[in-house]
Amino acid sequence: MNDIGASLALALRLITGGDPSLWHVVLLSLEVSLAAAALACLLGLPLGALVAVERFPGRRAAIVTLNALLALPSVVVGLVVYLLLSRAGPLGSLGILFTPTAIVIAQAILVMPIVAALARQFVEDGWRDYEEQLRSFGVTPLRAIPTLLWDLRYALFTVVLAGFGRAASEVGAVMIVGGNIDGVTRVMTTAIALETSKGDLPLALGLGIVLLAIVLALNAVAYAIREWSAKHHG
Repeated sequence: MNDIGASLALALRLITGGDPSLWHVVLLSLEVSLAAAALACLLGLPLGALVAVERFPGRRAAIVTLNALLALPSVVVGLVVYLLLSRAGPLGSLGILFTPTAIVIAQAILVMPIVAALARQFVEDGWRDYEEQLRSFGVTPLRAIPTLLWDLRYALFTVVLAGFGRAASEVGAVMIVGGNIDGVTRVMTTAIALETSKGDLPLALGLGIVLLAIVLALNAVAYAIREWSAKHHG
């Protein structure tokens, strides 16, 4: 118990003292996770909205597929991205394996189904409420997508935060395509795993505390947005 207490005290000292190794990992984690979430939202929000408003052959299959991809194993994504980016793979000439770019790609693939599936549900509910009014103005379902996305922006912002949280907490795919290289591709989750296995508990605890703080902050922001939106647009 004394060892744990000492490790926790040292972890807090690393955080408050601005330890370079700890905060480099934190900043790199935020950088790649934000980029991955942005890419996933750029693709996932329009995709989810399209599935929500358009009636096309195979729509039910598309919805089932999106929902199924919510449970997409991260190590499988990591393996597929690794094979694509490896020297013998079709994208090996890009030379981005074991770089932050590879991590962004893997995280974006994992996050995009989450964004698309949640956005589809929000937009479908919105379309159900406004469909008659929009059609009376001659607005087609496809043309209604930007309007619906803007009108639902506060609800969809919580989707963006959920995507970022998923990216920031990912470890399996990141370990495979990033290689956990110190100073290059080591992010919070992979560093926690490595430092724990090495017995460096202060650094692992410090990173764990920061990661938990980020997750709690994201949930607090999402809750505040929902409350504000319900109060002013309810």
